[in-house]
Amino acid sequence: MHKITKLLLILLSSVGWICSGFSLSNRRQCSSLKYASRYKSERSLSSNNTQDRKPITFSTISSIHKVSMTPRGGVSTSFRDSLWSILIAVTNLTASLWGAIGVVAVLGKSIKRILPIALEPFGATFPPLSPFQLVCYVATSVWFAYVEGYKGFQLRFSPLVVARAQTLKPLQGTPIHHTILGPFYSMGLFHATKKRKIISWSVSLGVGLIVAAVKRLPYPWRNIIDAGVVVGLSWGSLSILTIWLKTAVFGRHLGFNPALPEGSGDRNN
Repeated sequence: MHKITKLLLILLSSVGWICSGFSLSNRRQCSSLKYASRYKSERSLSSNNTQDRKPITFSTISSIHKVSMTPRGGVSTSFRDSLWSILIAVTNLTASLWGAIGVVAVLGKSIKRILPIALEPFGATFPPLSPFQLVCYVATSVWFAYVEGYKGFQLRFSPLVVARAQTLKPLQGTPIHHTILGPFYSMGLFHATKKRKIISWSVSLGVGLIVAAVKRLPYPWRNIIDAGVVVGLSWGSLSILTIWLKTAVFGRHLGFNPALPEGSGDRNN
């Protein structure tokens, strides 16, 4: 009886070991199959991603990193635009200065020529002025200062010169001969309205005739009139420089009409 029981136990245990061995092999095989299928699926996904992957571009990099990246060409273009704007501003300022300072130079040349004659009565070479002549000397200087210097230059001619000088823009359409002849252009002797040209040429020729007539006057009347002319021209020169500084440097718009002919273009506004 005991022997039969032992044999049954041995048989049952052997059958259990055999069954457990098959189950383990099946589990290992199933796990290996699952791993293999998972590996194949991952490989297929990676291959598909590789095929569908687009080449890395500048926009892709900037979008990934979320960085605003500006190409070099854009920076250089804005830099060139800034340099061009600075060049235009400097050129316009220089041309405007040339137009205004050229007129001052013409007036200064006349002052330099007349001033020694106006000061002759106060030198040792010529006889001194009488009290009446001295009063006439002072009164003439005051009259020229008001009529020629203030009313003629400061209120009319000097703003005209500065306004026309401001229209000289060599890099923005101004003809080259306007820039070269800037002082005469600023005086309104050419490229101006018909009325302005008549006034400018009449004043210029009239001043020349008056100077020629004054030269024939005896001493000290020529000196007295020349003194008044020096005062008026000096006032005018200072007014041109002052108005130009206010307009070109400090940006104060005078609103004075430059008396340009019709159809001159926007550059003259």
